[in-house]
Amino acid sequence: MEPHAAAEPAVSPSQAPVTELRLAVTVEDWAAAVAFYRDTLGLPQLADFSSADGRVVLLDAGRATLELFDADQAALVDDLEVGRRVAPAIRVALRVPDADAAARRLAEAGADVVAEPTATPWGSRNARLDGPGLHLTVFSGGE
Repeated sequence: MEPHAAAEPAVSPSQAPVTELRLAVTVEDWAAAVAFYRDTLGLPQLADFSSADGRVVLLDAGRATLELFDADQAALVDDLEVGRRVAPAIRVALRVPDADAAARRLAEAGADVVAEPTATPWGSRNARLDGPGLHLTVFSGGE
């Protein structure tokens, strides 16, 4: 799928008022989530802000983007990748070097496989999983 020409942005990238996208996720089993995302998926730990009041780590997930879908596009992507509508309003997509290997590792670590890796019309290989607190797409290739 080719991107459509975008309207002229209101702010140039060099003047962007946002400099980081941080996805904050509350999970039931914090230690299991850290093991899953840091140790199994391999997201490097940038900081540990834990205290006597609670635990939190900041993991580096590379470059962040915000991809906005309308309901029709979300349904199309789910249909192509899974065969039915499954994703909640927020789905986290992570580019990895090898979607097949990443999906296997995450499944072995306890993720529920929603859809095995599949080739997409936009040139990537995508797998869907439910991990601790998040519906995930791991993908390789494509744009």
